[in-house]
Amino acid sequence: MSIYKKILGHIYFYYSITVFLISMLIVALPVASVSYLFKEPTRSKITHPAYKLWTSIVFFLIFCPVRRKGLENFKKGENYVVVINHNSFLDIPVSAPWIPGPNKTLAKIEFSRIPIFNIIYNSGSILVDRNDEKSRKNSFIKMQQTLKQGLHLCLYPEGTRNKTSEVLQDFYEGAFVTAIRAQKPIMPAILFNTKKIMPIKPGNWGWPHPIHYHFLEPIPTKGLTLRDRTELKDKVHAIMKDYIINHHPDE
Repeated sequence: MSIYKKILGHIYFYYSITVFLISMLIVALPVASVSYLFKEPTRSKITHPAYKLWTSIVFFLIFCPVRRKGLENFKKGENYVVVINHNSFLDIPVSAPWIPGPNKTLAKIEFSRIPIFNIIYNSGSILVDRNDEKSRKNSFIKMQQTLKQGLHLCLYPEGTRNKTSEVLQDFYEGAFVTAIRAQKPIMPAILFNTKKIMPIKPGNWGWPHPIHYHFLEPIPTKGLTLRDRTELKDKVHAIMKDYIINHHPDE
């Protein structure tokens, strides 16, 4: 990287963070605060379009248009366990708000301890302390409740950001256990270019790119039992890995 691009990349990074924070205070925070007056699923039906508006403003101002493909795979009256690859912190403001329909996501409890951010995370997320067995069990109960309420569930089956050279890390079984228990279809989804916009290394720099968000054909779980969870997990992993390798969109 040339010294000029590196300097511009640092300027772009801090500009993007500033846009994100200011727009969050103006748009997302007031809506999140008001949403506490309502119970689920009404709360998610209020916050989802507001967060979509908020992130639309952000991505427009930082020159990263979001281009979605496969919206026809969402059928009216159906809700899904949407599983998404995870490459960057930027995935978070893209993944849940840009799913077509109200949804909740699973998030680390550490995020709820950050002032101001905690109001937003508590309004739209199922929080889990991964080091606490009771918290983990409770998160599974809340995910089932979310699906029963007709909301989508947004999950990262890799568990954490992909910092490896592989296109996709191994999956944990939680998303697939949840889908089988609820007998809800799995919707594989792929995010492209978020790692290019906000690379893991080196820090504090970035570069604009369009974000491509592709929703693949849903995989039914009707009739499956927990004995099928590993086979289902491996099947979805293979589909997503093959898609990432063979269908990277042109910018």
